[in-house]
Amino acid sequence: MALLPLHLISLTILLHLVAAQQTNGSVPVGASLTATPDAKPWLSSSGEFALGFKQVQDNFLLSIWYDKIPEKTIIWYPEDGPTVPAGSKVDLIDRRGLVLSDPQGKEVWSSRSISDLAYAYIYDTGNFVIAGSNSRNIWESFDHPADTILPTQVMPRGGVINSKMGKTNFTRGRFQLRLLQDGNLVLNTLEMFSGSAGNAYYISGTRDESNATNSGFQLVFDTAGYMYILRGNGERVDLTVRESLPSGDYYHRATLDSDGVFTRYYYPKNPTEATSWRVIWYVPENICKTIDSKACGLNNVCSLDDNKPKCECPQGFSLLDPNTPNGDCKPDFIPSCDEGESNKGGDVFDFIELTNIDWPTSDYVHMNPTNEQTCRTSCLNDCFCAVAIYRDNQCWKKQLPLANGKKDPSQNVKAFLKFRKIDGPSGTGENKNGTGENKSGTGENKSRRTLILVGSVFSSMFVLGIVLLIGVIYVCFLQIHKKKVGNSFPDSAPVETRLARFTYQELFEATDGFKVELGKGAFGTVYKGVIGTKIVAVKKLETMVKDGQKEFKTEIISCRKSVVFDDDAEDVTVLTELAWDCCHEGVGEVTEPSCPCPFSVTSYCLSSN
Repeated sequence: MALLPLHLISLTILLHLVAAQQTNGSVPVGASLTATPDAKPWLSSSGEFALGFKQVQDNFLLSIWYDKIPEKTIIWYPEDGPTVPAGSKVDLIDRRGLVLSDPQGKEVWSSRSISDLAYAYIYDTGNFVIAGSNSRNIWESFDHPADTILPTQVMPRGGVINSKMGKTNFTRGRFQLRLLQDGNLVLNTLEMFSGSAGNAYYISGTRDESNATNSGFQLVFDTAGYMYILRGNGERVDLTVRESLPSGDYYHRATLDSDGVFTRYYYPKNPTEATSWRVIWYVPENICKTIDSKACGLNNVCSLDDNKPKCECPQGFSLLDPNTPNGDCKPDFIPSCDEGESNKGGDVFDFIELTNIDWPTSDYVHMNPTNEQTCRTSCLNDCFCAVAIYRDNQCWKKQLPLANGKKDPSQNVKAFLKFRKIDGPSGTGENKNGTGENKSGTGENKSRRTLILVGSVFSSMFVLGIVLLIGVIYVCFLQIHKKKVGNSFPDSAPVETRLARFTYQELFEATDGFKVELGKGAFGTVYKGVIGTKIVAVKKLETMVKDGQKEFKTEIISCRKSVVFDDDAEDVTVLTELAWDCCHEGVGEVTEPSCPCPFSVTSYCLSSN
């Protein structure tokens, strides 16, 4: 009992330390956070930045964010932005660093700090630092940026930041900002499958070919909120204009957005009204016009909306991934040179006409000079041509996929997108040519195509109706047939027998070739036979006269219980149940019975062949 007060004191001290770490920015070794909707993050001393789990749709993202603004804007997350389910944890572990694990304890990501750890600290700059036992920084988030850099952050040569894929998709996106070893700051696309960098669509021009020591050395975002490239000789090359924005009154950040634009933002720390992040500066000025930016994916079309790129699939195309609007668009129709379609021209194909849209590359034929009708006809009759662009008495024929699509109202350009008539024009995005019209390369109008489409639909419905009717008739026939067979003898229970089966040849031999007649009726003769040691009677249906089959069935019914012949004092019982079934289920005039009728001593409905 004497130990109880000591435990209470220790618990009080521990709770005090935990509370302290949330107010002074310090995080002790062994501290951990669990991914839950109401989990408290680790805070910087001012409370402006927080490290913890942010809920992203149904999962959680380990991240650092601005904690004092309503948007809670995220400024850092681990490489490739792995999201984890509820119950996941992040721990500060000695000789391992910051470790993210799923609910089963499997490691998802870690800072890989292998030295002895003393503590971690989240600064009011937004930088999270892990310190070693000698108090030197072992790891810091500023050295491993995600898509954003902040004031006081410096990017050296070889430094890279990657865009994310989308607003709520934190996986690595399609764009990079890099400070190259030659001193140039560049923006380039990223090849998604190989991970290799594409051609630069923005270059700072800070490379000095005559003297490499004067080339760009660092990208600096200083405490005042200004961004510049520092040359090796100490000279500054400003990226942002030195405007009069007091750094103490605003938050600043520079983010490579998912659309490929590197943008500098600011946000008032003490807003007097509802506000949001405002743009000070961005590059490039018009990403839609930069050929190498590929701001929108293949077959997609880029246009500016409030100086930000907007991507839309043209009519006849749809997004490959609906959650990535600036991604690739898949065509509803791909032209081919199959024998059934090649060189059919206007008989098989037509155009969707779009205005002010162009894909400056992807062409394989340039016709100059020409006229619009020749341009259309040439594409219609060319099985390789998917799109034709007409402008200034020139024609460019293009194949899929189309790259660097853009919409520019200042250009008087027409795009003709080929489609197969039988499919009809489809897709989302622009209307057919901005005016609701769809001009055909052969002069055929929309009503004709509509009539063909409606006729095809009605033809399909008619064929489907016929098939359904035949199916219904067949099912009804089966039900009626089954009912008739099941009710052959409605007034009696079935006769249980264990009867052997005989072929016509066996009966032929048993009767010695139907030699000894026992009797004759109107439609059949009864013969004496021997099967094993038993004497049997076999009735053979000779010919089918009018109503003969009916009379045969009547006779079977009349003797269905038993018929006794007195022959050499031997009782011969004729069981007729299966004989009835055989005759009743026979085909046509019982010339080819549908089953080999079993016999003990029974009538056998069988023709001579």
